[in-house]
Amino acid sequence: MGRGAARAPGRPRLVPVVLLALSLLGPARPEQIRYAVPEELPAGAVVGNLAADLKLSAEELATRRLRVGAEEPRFSVRAGRGELLVGPRGLDREALCGKRPLCALEFEAVAENPLNFYHVTVEVLDINDHAPQFSQVSFELEISESAQPGTRFILEEADDADVAPNSLQSYKLSPSPSFSLVNKEKQDGSRYPELILEKPLDREQQSSHRLVLTALDGGDPPLSGTAELRVRVTDANDNAPVFSQEVYRASLPENAPPGTTVLRVTASDEDEGINSEITYSFHRTEHVFSLNSESGEITTQRALDFEDIKAYSVVVEGRDGGGLVAQCTVEINLQDENDNSPEITFHPLLEMIPENAAPGTLIALVKIRDQDSGENGEVNCQLEGDVPFKIISSSKNSYKLVTDGTLDREVAPEYNVTITATDRGEPALSSSKNVTLQLSDVNDNAPAFQQASYVVHVAENNPPGASIAQVSACDPDAGPNGQVSYSIVASDLEARALASYVSVSAHSGAVFAQRALDHEQLRSFRLTVQARDQGAPPRRANASLRVLVGDRNDNAPRVLYPAPEPDGSAPLHTVPRAAEPGSLVTKVVAVDADSGHNAWLSYHVLQASEPGLFSLGLRSGEVRTARALADRDAARQRLVVAVRDGGQPPLSATATLHLVFADSLQEVPPDFTDHPLPPDPQAELQFYLVVALALISVLFLLALVLAGALRLKPSSRPAACGCLQSGVCSKSGPMVAPNYSEGTLPYSYNLCVAQSGKTELSFLKYSEQLSSGQDILCGHPSGAMFPLCNSSEPTSHPEILTPQAPPNTDWRFSQAQRPGTSGSQNGDETGTWPNNQFDTEMLQAMILASASEAADGSSTLGGGAGTMGLSARYGPQFTLQHVPDYRQNVYIPGSNATLTNAAGKRDGKAPAGGNGNKKKSGKKEKK
Repeated sequence: MGRGAARAPGRPRLVPVVLLALSLLGPARPEQIRYAVPEELPAGAVVGNLAADLKLSAEELATRRLRVGAEEPRFSVRAGRGELLVGPRGLDREALCGKRPLCALEFEAVAENPLNFYHVTVEVLDINDHAPQFSQVSFELEISESAQPGTRFILEEADDADVAPNSLQSYKLSPSPSFSLVNKEKQDGSRYPELILEKPLDREQQSSHRLVLTALDGGDPPLSGTAELRVRVTDANDNAPVFSQEVYRASLPENAPPGTTVLRVTASDEDEGINSEITYSFHRTEHVFSLNSESGEITTQRALDFEDIKAYSVVVEGRDGGGLVAQCTVEINLQDENDNSPEITFHPLLEMIPENAAPGTLIALVKIRDQDSGENGEVNCQLEGDVPFKIISSSKNSYKLVTDGTLDREVAPEYNVTITATDRGEPALSSSKNVTLQLSDVNDNAPAFQQASYVVHVAENNPPGASIAQVSACDPDAGPNGQVSYSIVASDLEARALASYVSVSAHSGAVFAQRALDHEQLRSFRLTVQARDQGAPPRRANASLRVLVGDRNDNAPRVLYPAPEPDGSAPLHTVPRAAEPGSLVTKVVAVDADSGHNAWLSYHVLQASEPGLFSLGLRSGEVRTARALADRDAARQRLVVAVRDGGQPPLSATATLHLVFADSLQEVPPDFTDHPLPPDPQAELQFYLVVALALISVLFLLALVLAGALRLKPSSRPAACGCLQSGVCSKSGPMVAPNYSEGTLPYSYNLCVAQSGKTELSFLKYSEQLSSGQDILCGHPSGAMFPLCNSSEPTSHPEILTPQAPPNTDWRFSQAQRPGTSGSQNGDETGTWPNNQFDTEMLQAMILASASEAADGSSTLGGGAGTMGLSARYGPQFTLQHVPDYRQNVYIPGSNATLTNAAGKRDGKAPAGGNGNKKKSGKKEKK
């Protein structure tokens, strides 16, 4: 019969065997559950209701997450029902347990909340799915014709992978008058066939016999396997060998080295000669032991292992020279030795341990397995070293690893834990397992800046987008908790303007200037930079960053006086013919928007019609007669003055002066023209500056014409004044002045012209908003210094204008702010303002200088005592000590007196009688 036909019988039904033993001896001994199932169950087949056997209700089943331990992949638990199912690998008892009579799979079921372990044993029952098989399809047996009836011959055994009762049970022989068959049983319970000779054989009559040997198992129905037995009859050899023992038994330690002698078998033969010579051999091929064919000595040929096979049973044949064979059985039992170290299996429950884990947090399960038996297999487990963990016993050979202290990832990001297991053998064996426990980060550290505050110096005119500073903060946390991003959270700049000035890289902390900084507009500003990590919730830290904008020489001097005529020609300056040497003729007034040495101006004569006739103050710009006018000197003189600053390289501007020696304007020749002079080497470089100055002169002349027109207009009040501004306070109604705020001039002028016989300009005032309704100063015939513009008739301004106090005649600059020695000549040594008929011109020149400084169009006069109404870009703390000494540029026509400094009165305190600006600011606040 074929093997395929032998595997056809059906499978028995599931054996409903469930043993539930609840131990009440303490928490260390878990509950025992036992199932018995047949092998070859399909994947997903139900083994038993584990939840019901554990007496877990449906509510408990939903919360306790009943599952099978990871060490047993052949089973699983169906969620929601708690049924124990067969895994995808199925159950094959022969593959799992081989020939062992009892095939039991032991594993643990785990229930959480609380955590419990339950020992589960599933016994896999054998089904008759394997038919007996012989090692050969046919085999041959030689029998001497002299063999006596009753002689027995051991035949080839069949092998059945099943176990009792489905294992091989019996053999049968096809009918034959000469032979019969008897079933024999070995010590281990296995059966083998013996052929019995029933009557003498006669080789001459029949030299061979063909029989069929059938092996049957105990299944229902039984399966069978067959082999052909060919008996060859040989010539007479009357006596067969006989062993001294039918069964030999021996014990051998499992650690016996290869080559160890187990025992010796002996057989005797009463025949003589070659028929008495016995040769020993194993009945079947044996790889564990070797047999000396002559002496019958059995030795080991490889290492033995009690844990794999505990006993061996081999058949030894003794064959004489005539072909007669005798057989005996050798039973070898192995003795267990403590030759297996404990095996440690680590099952982590957490991939990363949170650094804020509380003591007692369960981290992992530890399984210990020792293949030895008895005390050699009893194991004790412990941790080595000083670590914040401990191991506690959970059940037999099962342990829990829990935290036993405070963890801090920044101090120790990981721990190398050594688990040691030691058995109780003699000598004891132990094994260790090193595991690395890594801590996961918690956002418990805020970013920290390297400095609490930063000070950065940046030169103006920096390229836009350039990095001007670098802030850095570190966070010892890991991952997103340690990733720091930067942002600007506060600044003393306006919120709308902040983004156009600076930005900070969110990743690197580099601070970039979004635009070219201008020292003249912004000298310093503060930022608050915040470092923020990416944790949840995030942590933050702030640092202060102060940016100081340094000055560069990027502004050329600007000549305020003399201003060119509307037609672009230089104005005329008359010099009395009898002027003495040292007499003040005029003064070149220039300002520079830069600071420090970059704004320290010096004046130089580039060209002169008559060299040596005039002298020029190096720092003051004052033009004086160097000698008396001679008859040979021309009445018309031309000076070209260069104004240079102290920068490196220096920048410069030029001014042209036309000087006429005459006692009155009527004596000035009408055909005064400029004679061509050698070309100016700096003309090309100063082209744009000349164009700007010419445009300023044209606008200034237009203002004068409008002021003159207002003066010639009839008025009912002689003291009334016409003011050139939006909504001017004029008797005849408002007159709109030209708006220069969008032209080439960075500032505009409000002109006030007194309604008297004088034609000169009385006051020139810078204003940011022409329609703001500020007080307007005018000349007055009564002698008051710049009275307020008032009119009893309705005007376009609803405000009531109040008189402004005259300027303080005792107002001084400090000596430290005077770059030159302009006051070293005739004048008041105390540094006070001269109180004479030229006060109007002096104040006019001072306000011209202040107006040029306020080129950004954002400042007004009357900004506070001591500040001269300078641009608000210098901040509220800006005082006269921050401004170049523009007093050196004040020209007093017709006089040789110069202004000097006073050492004490520069603090910005309003002196007596000089608090007119305070009145204006107070009036505005009241409005």
